[in-house]
Amino acid sequence: MRSGRAAAAALVATGVLVVAGALLYDAVAVRVGQPARRWRAQIADELATRHLDDLWVLVGAGVSALVGGWLLWLAFAPGLRRWLVLRPYGGTAAAIDRAGIGHLLADRAAGLGGIEHLRIKVGRRRLRVSVSGPVDPAGVQRQLREELARVGLAQPPRLDVRSWRGPAGEVASGVVAGGAVGGGAVAGGVVTEGARERAGEGEG
Repeated sequence: MRSGRAAAAALVATGVLVVAGALLYDAVAVRVGQPARRWRAQIADELATRHLDDLWVLVGAGVSALVGGWLLWLAFAPGLRRWLVLRPYGGTAAAIDRAGIGHLLADRAAGLGGIEHLRIKVGRRRLRVSVSGPVDPAGVQRQLREELARVGLAQPPRLDVRSWRGPAGEVASGVVAGGAVGGGAVAGGVVTEGARERAGEGEG
């Protein structure tokens, strides 16, 4: 699944259509004996007389390079970065928010005993889980892998569970994050104290 990027496609198509149409009209006009448009003659003179080290030439080259890089990024970068694709069912394509995956795993981990602090970060290819407290990371990984298998992702991310020790005396809830690669965006929620109380009840 890829995003349509309709706005970017419409902008590029409109710009190319306007520029190409104007150049084609002027070229046909010159062929039938009419003088070239003033703006095209002026642009040709400027390109012929200005040196490569001119400020406007450098600025134009920089802007063109930035626009070209932006278009290449739109062409090759996968869209819908906040979403993970599910396995097709009955010819229907569906996806789930990465933050939703984090909440599902946090709820599953809340029922396990011995977890004092939980931090989950869901990426497109890797799912990192950090736990602290008297808990076996291997057992947590088995439970979370079972929960992840129930979701039915087309390409499940690699699950990595590690023990984590916060600063001495730190009291805080674990953060469930699903940031976009390269984009710096973070989306998710917070594992509430109620979840921690349920984890404590699981210990009993």
